[in-house]
Amino acid sequence: MKHHFPDLSRLKKAELLSGIRKEVEMKRIPSRAGYAMEELYRNYKHAVLEGGASQDKIVQIMATVLDRVLLQFEDPFTFPSYHKAIRDPYDYYIFGQNYIRPLLDFRNSYLGNVSVFDEIEGRLKQGENVVLLTNHQTEADPAVMALLLETTHPYLSQSLTYIAGDRVVSDPFCKPFSMGRNLLCVYSKKHINDEPELVDMKRKTNARALKELAILLRKGGQLIWIAPSGGRDRPDPATGKWKPASFDTSAIENIRRLMEHSKAPGHLYPQALLCYNVMPPPNQVEKEIGEKRLLGFTAVGLSVGPEMLFKDLTLGCDSSEEAAECFAQEAWQLVNKQYSVLSWAVENREGSAASTDLVALSQPCEESVQRRAFSVQSCDSRMEKSVLRSALTLWRRPANEDINDNEEDDDGEQGAEDD
Repeated sequence: MKHHFPDLSRLKKAELLSGIRKEVEMKRIPSRAGYAMEELYRNYKHAVLEGGASQDKIVQIMATVLDRVLLQFEDPFTFPSYHKAIRDPYDYYIFGQNYIRPLLDFRNSYLGNVSVFDEIEGRLKQGENVVLLTNHQTEADPAVMALLLETTHPYLSQSLTYIAGDRVVSDPFCKPFSMGRNLLCVYSKKHINDEPELVDMKRKTNARALKELAILLRKGGQLIWIAPSGGRDRPDPATGKWKPASFDTSAIENIRRLMEHSKAPGHLYPQALLCYNVMPPPNQVEKEIGEKRLLGFTAVGLSVGPEMLFKDLTLGCDSSEEAAECFAQEAWQLVNKQYSVLSWAVENREGSAASTDLVALSQPCEESVQRRAFSVQSCDSRMEKSVLRSALTLWRRPANEDINDNEEDDDGEQGAEDD
C-alpha cells in the first residue's frame, strides 16, 4: 500500500502542505479536494491547539489522516451492506479514535447513567440484543461515544454497530473513519429521492441492509446504534439552540419488530448525545457530497436512559399505528430530557449538579484516559507513540494555561497558513 507521507515522525507543516499541492498538480486528486484538505488541516490545527496539542503532533495526526484520504481517491473502498470494522493490517478504529481524541475537553465532559451502561453490557454478554435510539449530531458521533465509554465500558465502545447513511461511506473524507466502525449501510429517507434514476437501487440497498440486520439480531449479543431522525440535528433557526431532531416512527417500528421476531431477547434504550461543537454540520441539509468541515475543541456529553418497554408505554392506545406513534414520541421525549440535562452540565457549566432523577452524571476518569490513551497496534507505530505523548501532554497542561495560536511553526513561518 502506497504512503504519501512515509516519515510521519519527522514531517513538517510545509512538507505536508506541499505534498497536498503536488497531488493536485499531478492530477491525482481534484483541486477542490486539495483545497478541502488544506482547509481541514487549518481548522483542525486551530481546534486542537486550544486543547494543548503541539504543532508537531498536529502535523503528524493530519499527515496520517490525509494519507488515508488520498488512498480513497486512488483506490476507493466499497462498503458492503454490513461492514465489519477493519482492525488489521491497519487499525482504522484506533486511527479514528486518535484523530477525534484531541478535540474533546474530557475535564468538562459528562456521562449520564453509568449503571444503565453496566446493565446494557451485561445483557449483551448474555447474548441479548440492545438497540440505542439516539439523536445524531456530527460525523464524529461514533468516535465521541466510543471515547466517552472507553474508560468505563471498553467492551461497548468496540461492540457498537451503527446504522449509517450513505454520506459517511461515499465521501472520501469520511470513508477512512467509517472503515474503523461496524456499519449497516443505508440511504436516508432525506436523500433517497435526490436522484430519481437511483431510487430503485437505493431501496434495494436498504432492503439488503435490513436483511443483514435481521441476521445479526438472530445471532444475538448485538449493540445497534440508530438515529431515528434520519440525519443530524440542526439548531433552531429562531433561537440558535441545538436540540434533537424529531424521530421517524417507521424507523423505530421496523427495528422493534425485527427484534420481536429474533430468537434472542431484545431491549430498546433512549440515548442522548451532545457534541455538535466538535464538528458542526451545515445549517441546512445539503444534497452534494463534500461539505465544509469546521472543528472545535469542546466538552461533550452522553447519556442513556432506562429501558423502554413497549407494552407499558402503549397501554392506552387503540391501534397498532397509534401505539407505534406513541412509542416513538416517548422515545424522542426521553432523549430530549436527557439532552437538556447534558446541556446544563456541559454548556451551562453546571457539571454534576445538573443531575436529575432521570440522569445521574459522572465524568470520564482522567487517570484511566491516560492509561488507555492509545493502543499502539496500528501500522504507523511511531506515529501512534508520538500521538500518545501528545495526548498525555494535553492532560498535564494546566487548564488555565494560555495557548498562543500564532506561535512559530516548525518551518520557521509564523501563522503563514492562517486565513
